[in-house]
Amino acid sequence: MRKTVLLLAMSALCISAAYATTGDDVAAPLRQFIDAFNKENTAAAYATYAKGEISIVDEFAPHRWSGVHAAQDWASAYEKHAQATGVSDGQVKYGTPTRIERDGDFAYVILPNEYLYKEHGKPMDEKGQITAVLHKEDGAWKIQAWTWSGEKPHAGK
Repeated sequence: MRKTVLLLAMSALCISAAYATTGDDVAAPLRQFIDAFNKENTAAAYATYAKGEISIVDEFAPHRWSGVHAAQDWASAYEKHAQATGVSDGQVKYGTPTRIERDGDFAYVILPNEYLYKEHGKPMDEKGQITAVLHKEDGAWKIQAWTWSGEKPHAGK
């Protein structure tokens, strides 16, 4: 009996841990992607993406990346853009999602953000949002597409 109770308690803990990891928090992969971006941890950032084709739209040329290597192509383009424009120390802060829509294994999320960086050593600030489509794969939400929409950057503090 004691073994059965212990086994049931451990099973409940495992299920809770699995739910917390994969869970139903559709915005979690977006926050994980941003946290990885802030730490310059590309492996962790790439782990947030869905399998297969990805679509990304962002404010720097060529503005759109799609396909199975879209995440890597976007990261490469971001680095080239940053070097060409003197951008450094990029950090993104995020807020609470302003909209979440779910339909089965798909979700649509809008997450407000603030992109803080330096341009030629001068602090810059850009408020915006990420709008994303997520897909549930193997019990976990993954990013299938995202777009950044932001105001014109201005001098930061």
